[in-house]
Amino acid sequence: MKKGFTLIELLVVIAIIAILASIVMVAMSGARNKARDARIQGDLSQVRTLAELINDDTGSYASTCLSASALGALKTNYTTQLGVVQSDIVDQVTTLACYADDDSYCISAVLLTPGITNGYYCIDSYGIASATLTPCTGYATGCNGQGI
Repeated sequence: MKKGFTLIELLVVIAIIAILASIVMVAMSGARNKARDARIQGDLSQVRTLAELINDDTGSYASTCLSASALGALKTNYTTQLGVVQSDIVDQVTTLACYADDDSYCISAVLLTPGITNGYYCIDSYGIASATLTPCTGYATGCNGQGI
């Protein structure tokens, strides 16, 4: 009598391991997107702080955004910090909406978790920092779409 496993037994074990691995991968995919969303929210919280510091230094929020899709602070002490945050947000494979003038700003980023009812995270100069249904569309409207 030979000791060992038959080919069928080995194939069954390999199939079971493959099924378990695929279940774990699907579960980890959702966790990865939630982690990216948390990082995006943390990045935008840093932007809120930097926007207030820029306003304190220059008396304006205008240099918080370089364009409607990019953070930036030309000729301020915070250019490097905003560049690092911008890079991190882009690394999370998301898009950014950025609007600022002298008196207000509104910045939002797409959240990555599928099935989430509020698809954007938004911060503004009115003190709002929350998930929203729509991105920022202008500095005067703020995250709630109505301004204050």
